[in-house]
Amino acid sequence: MRILVTGGAGFIGSHYVRSLLAGEYAAEDPAGAVDASVTVLDKLTYAGNRANLPATHPRLTFVQGDICDQGLLRDLFKGHDAILHFAAESHVDRSVDGGATFVRTNALGTQSVLEAAVAVGVPRVVHVSTDEVYGSIEHGAWTETWPLLPNSPYAASKASADLIARSYWRTHGLDVSITRCSNNYGPYQHPEKLVPLFITNLLEGLPVPVYGTGVNVREWLHVADHCRALHRVLTRGRPGEVYNVGSGNELTNLELTERLLHLCGADRSMIRYVTDRKGHDQRYSLDDTKIRECLGYRPRVSFADGLAETVAWYRDNPQWWKAAKHGAPKTTEAAPRATTGVVRGTHNRIDDQEPPK
Repeated sequence: MRILVTGGAGFIGSHYVRSLLAGEYAAEDPAGAVDASVTVLDKLTYAGNRANLPATHPRLTFVQGDICDQGLLRDLFKGHDAILHFAAESHVDRSVDGGATFVRTNALGTQSVLEAAVAVGVPRVVHVSTDEVYGSIEHGAWTETWPLLPNSPYAASKASADLIARSYWRTHGLDVSITRCSNNYGPYQHPEKLVPLFITNLLEGLPVPVYGTGVNVREWLHVADHCRALHRVLTRGRPGEVYNVGSGNELTNLELTERLLHLCGADRSMIRYVTDRKGHDQRYSLDDTKIRECLGYRPRVSFADGLAETVAWYRDNPQWWKAAKHGAPKTTEAAPRATTGVVRGTHNRIDDQEPPK
């Protein structure tokens, strides 16, 4: 089996690639995952890092390139059995500052990937999206049939990509499934995101910036669980279907901050409340009954254990996050190992989201 992973040098994509090459999904898919070869296509923007992947591996091929390059895609996709499409711009704050890059990469880039897949006859595609496409929900949880009501340029660009993916299923008969996950966390996440930003600030003795009053609610999913869900969708999901990937771990940003303070040995004096983000969604919550009942998926990493292990990883790997956070040159050496998770690396602002990439 040959699998192509776009954005495979990013946080979530690289975790999937490392796990696949390590045989972690073999028990769930013995026919395809044991000897799968992987091609990673990544543009290596600030958020992608070649060091997040093995320096060498007999079943890994790395290609630096742009998903909007149709000629490159058509040449590269030939002979692959499946595509996992992680590549995306994902930082909400950056999209508020300017949305053009997000529309180009997330909407036009997704169309480019799907167009090339149809052109060369790739049999299977999984498009990795986010819960932010649903907007904000005051009570209850979103099912997959909920209307898309995105509130940030980032979320709107991902919602556009979701609709484009659906159109390629309906129009061209492309075997594509869409996943929408809750906020990811874990080792190797770029320090612009909330969890690693707060951890690394505290390790450096710096305060942590909390938007507004910290009452915004997010649902947190360990990257290892997310990637297991993605492989389950790849191997068992149905064409044209959307699958929510949640965890049930809902916390306000302030509650999460307090847990991180405790794990880092700090107190509330390190909190700095800052002006709220424009259009800041109040609450996210996914109903993931469908993937649990139809595909047999269950998250395995407890939030307490996952968060503690994540803090420990950043404490033990300052060379990785300091290079990512402070703009030091990227290394081409293999990335440090993580106990349960995995990769990405500036921007000293908060974000509550991590999927796609």
